[in-house]
Amino acid sequence: MITPEVLSPAGDMQRLAAAVQYGADAVYLGAKMFGMRAAPQNFAPDELKQAVGLCHQKGVKVYLTCNTVPTNQEADELPEFLKIAGDCGVDAIIAADVGVMMTVKKVLPDIPLHISTQAGVMNYLTATELYHMGAARVVLARELSLDEIKYLREHTPPQLEIETFVHGAMCMSVSGRCLLSNYMVQRDANRGECAQPCRWGYFLMEEKRPGQYFPVFEDEKGSYILNAKDLCMIEHIDKLVNAGVTSLKIEGRAKSEYYVAAITNAYRNAVDEYLHSPQEFHLSEWIVQETRKVSHREYSTGFYFGKPGQYYQNAGYVRSWDIIAVVDDYKDGFLEVIERNRFFKGDMAEVMLPKGKPVPIKIQRIIDPEEGEVETACHPMKRYLIPYDHPLPKGAMIRMERESL
Repeated sequence: MITPEVLSPAGDMQRLAAAVQYGADAVYLGAKMFGMRAAPQNFAPDELKQAVGLCHQKGVKVYLTCNTVPTNQEADELPEFLKIAGDCGVDAIIAADVGVMMTVKKVLPDIPLHISTQAGVMNYLTATELYHMGAARVVLARELSLDEIKYLREHTPPQLEIETFVHGAMCMSVSGRCLLSNYMVQRDANRGECAQPCRWGYFLMEEKRPGQYFPVFEDEKGSYILNAKDLCMIEHIDKLVNAGVTSLKIEGRAKSEYYVAAITNAYRNAVDEYLHSPQEFHLSEWIVQETRKVSHREYSTGFYFGKPGQYYQNAGYVRSWDIIAVVDDYKDGFLEVIERNRFFKGDMAEVMLPKGKPVPIKIQRIIDPEEGEVETACHPMKRYLIPYDHPLPKGAMIRMERESL
């Protein structure tokens, strides 16, 4: 039986720590160059080495993205970049460009090569040839159904690992190389700088009637004709494993620390429930609800069971929960927390327990170490004390439901 890997995104050290604490088997991250996400802080060489050290202490693997299509000048810089990555101890390099792949195998012959979804692996012929070229894993194109993945698995070398996206935002071009952002605002999506124009609302204007805008409708539901739904496969872990998927990838290197923690925790617990009873897998409802307590667009199951459709109403997110504090210590019956968002005395909240079910907590008192007892915690990143009857792990997050966010 396959034991699926929970693979989480890490845009910086905070998000990496959250992924590790909340149950990731592996994380994927980018350095300052060659990665497909320019918006996150990403990792300088010294930070990368620190990140690898932290992960390896906890038995977590680190996969480094190197999946842009480099320019000639960047290609000259690639070997030195890879040597630094190797010295940092990364567990795999993720690449999409054939030249990059061959350079990885030449410079770092002992480090596994993973083929990015940007390469658009759609069939067993491509997957097998990539394996013969030295790939240890392929991240399949998102357009594939479960049946197609199963067929691909049955017709590829068993040593080749199969990774698929199971959660997060879906690109309008799915696994393709999108030119829309570069064309419209000169920000190249294939170099990690996407402005997400597929999320914008569009109108039609006739050239001889400037300023007169006509809505573009599809099925009379709105004009967000390019806006993809988010992906969520939390209830289908058994089907993914039965199709031959070995790594469950969560999208979101540009998402928040809270998102990484909550979604990692959800998939960690889902996988554990599956492994406990693979023949009679039935997911606990609280795990499903974890995926609804982060900021998200309307969910779909992607292309796994058919076409997902678009989300036409708007480009906004469903968001009703937010992190209010992070536990830093426990002393003399008080949690020491670092505030992230405002909360009040008397509020009902939840503690997100790493690798477990959240538990309710009532904020009975709030102590400001400098001012004494207060009614409100309203200074982000400031330390406060909250009475609690037992310790909680450092880094545990406390969240609260809001009427609107």
